[in-house]
Amino acid sequence: MNMDDTPQVTTEDGVLVSPDTKRTNRIPPGQVQTRRWPVLHAGSVPSFNPATWDFRLFGLVEQEWRCTYNELLALPQVKVKSDFHCVTTWSLLDCLWEGVSVREIVSHVTIRPEVRFVLVHSEEGWTTNMPLADFLEADCLFAWKHNGKALTPDHGYPLRLVVPRLYAWKSAKWVRGVEFLEKDEPGFWESGGYHMRGDPWTEERYGWSGPAE
Repeated sequence: MNMDDTPQVTTEDGVLVSPDTKRTNRIPPGQVQTRRWPVLHAGSVPSFNPATWDFRLFGLVEQEWRCTYNELLALPQVKVKSDFHCVTTWSLLDCLWEGVSVREIVSHVTIRPEVRFVLVHSEEGWTTNMPLADFLEADCLFAWKHNGKALTPDHGYPLRLVVPRLYAWKSAKWVRGVEFLEKDEPGFWESGGYHMRGDPWTEERYGWSGPAE
């Protein structure tokens, strides 16, 4: 897997800048800009115990990898500027995320060559899926800060995946692990009719006939 930076992602003053922030029109079709960050999720906000919390990479990898929260925080950190688009039609611009890049995390395992998709696992059995190529984009990260402040529990603390170029439901809150797969599997929202990929620029919101091969 080639994990070099994609050409569209730039670096400004040490911050990785998602290419969507450089569009002339930054609001995707059907979206409206918001100045506030709404709180939306299914179920309750889980508790966090740093003494027992762990994160793991598993599935089609040569050897599973696991780390504690302190070990995660000790990894090389990144900052990413991106926009954030919710399928419920609001868009929040110029978000500054801080955390560890997806590519840094994935460098701790050897992915088997047949892997094409990932299934992200969060607290209480919540999941979401995406193509491996989207997951490994240079502007994707596991974040614990937003705009210079720690994420609130409502917004995904202690760890939230951020996938800037897909709808925000793919940026799973309260992440605990990633499973590497050969075939696509729907997650929580996808099983209820949300799109399997979720590109906001082509309005991949809802409606699919079954898991993609």
